[in-house]
Amino acid sequence: MFFFKLGYTAGTMSSIMEDLDLSIAQFSVFGSLLTFGGMIGAIFSAKSADVFGRKMTLWLAEGFCITGWLAIALAENIIWLDLGRFFVGIGVGLISYVIPVYIAEITPKNVRGTFTFSNQLLQNCGLATVYYLGNFMSWRTIALIGIIPCLIQFFGLFFIPESPRWLAREGGDEECKVVLQKLRGKQADVMKETREIMICVDATADVSMGSLFEKKYTRQLTIGVGLMLLQQLSGSAGISYYAGSIFELAGFPSRTGMTVLSMVVVPKAILGLILVERWGRRPLLMVSALGLCLSCIFLALSFGLKGVPGFVNFTPTMAFIGVLTFNMMFAAGLGALPWIIMSEIFPMDMKAVAGSLVAITNWFTGWIVSYCFNFMLIWSQSGTFSIFAMISGLTIIFAWCLVPETRGLSLEEIQLPHANILS
Repeated sequence: MFFFKLGYTAGTMSSIMEDLDLSIAQFSVFGSLLTFGGMIGAIFSAKSADVFGRKMTLWLAEGFCITGWLAIALAENIIWLDLGRFFVGIGVGLISYVIPVYIAEITPKNVRGTFTFSNQLLQNCGLATVYYLGNFMSWRTIALIGIIPCLIQFFGLFFIPESPRWLAREGGDEECKVVLQKLRGKQADVMKETREIMICVDATADVSMGSLFEKKYTRQLTIGVGLMLLQQLSGSAGISYYAGSIFELAGFPSRTGMTVLSMVVVPKAILGLILVERWGRRPLLMVSALGLCLSCIFLALSFGLKGVPGFVNFTPTMAFIGVLTFNMMFAAGLGALPWIIMSEIFPMDMKAVAGSLVAITNWFTGWIVSYCFNFMLIWSQSGTFSIFAMISGLTIIFAWCLVPETRGLSLEEIQLPHANILS
C-alpha cells in the first residue's frame, strides 16, 4: 500500500497533466504533496502511537488514505487532486513510523529483521502493481484500486493484537504476558521475555524534545537522522515518482520500462528479506548504497553521452539499465533498512520524540527532492544523477563508521542503558 502511493505518479504523469491541463510546476507540487503530507503525519505519528496505541494510529492512517484516494479519483480540478494527495501523504506519514515499530515489537529477535523487511517486500508489491497498471489503466481507476489495500488493512486490524511493549508501558503487565503468549504460541515459555520487557520499561522515563539532544543520545540520533537524510538525498523519491519521465527523456519506451520495473522490484526485495538476517543490517546497507552509487553514475554517463556522436544510440539502453538497477538495489536494502534500524535503536523513553524527528526528517527531505527533481532534470540530467551518486557514496562511509550491527539481539539488549552496542 505504501509504495502503491509512492509509485502512483510514475506512470500517470502525462495523462493527469493532459486531463486536468496541468503545467510541470503544478504536477511537481501534486507529486511532492505526498511527502509534504507525510511530514505532517510524521509529526504526530510517534506521539499518537504512544498515546493511543499502535493499532488505533493505524486505523487513523487508513481513514486518511481512503479519503485521499477518493478525492483523487473524483477530482475535477487541481484543488481536489492536491487535497487528496495531501491526505494520502498524512496517512503514509503515520504508517511509515508505526508499522516498522509495531513489527519490531511483536517479533522474536532471531527473525525480527526478516519480518520488518517483509514490510518492504509488500511495499514493493504495491510499487510493482502501480507501475504495471499505469501502462493501461486510467489514473482515476488506479486511485480507486488504491483504496482496496487500505480497506483490507482497516478490517484486518480487528484480528491482530496490540504491541506487548506498548501494553507494558501503559501498565498492562498481565495483558503484555497474554499477548506474548498468543504471539509465541501456547507451548512457549514467555516469562523470561516478559520480565526483560518489564525491566526495560521500568528503566525508562519520558524524554522531552530538548533532552533528546543530550550527549548520551547523540549516537542514536545521528544514526537515525543521518540514514533518513541519506536515503532521500540519494534520489529515491524522484526516481520512484518519475521513472516514466526518465525513460522518455532518454528515448526509451516508457511502457516497456515500467513493465520491466514492475517485474523485478519484488524478487529483489525477496533477496533483501533473505539476506537481512544472514548478512546483517550493516553489510546489506553498504552493498545497497554501492549499487545505488553505481546506478546513478551509469545514469549520469547515459545522459552525458546523449549528444555525443557515435554514443547517442546507447543512451536509452544505459538509462534503462541505470533506473532498473537503482530500483532493484534500493528495494534490496536502503529502502527498508533505515526504518528497521530506527525501530531497533531507540529505547521506549525516547521512541516518541526521536521517532517523530527521524520520520519528519525523512519526509521533509523527500518533499524537497520530489518537488525539485523535475527542475533538476531541466537544469542538468547528468549533473542531477552525479549528485545522487556522490550522496550514495557518502552513505557507504556513514554506514561503515557509525551504524551498529543489531542482528540477533533483542530490543532490550540493544536499548538498555548498560548495553554497549550504541556506546
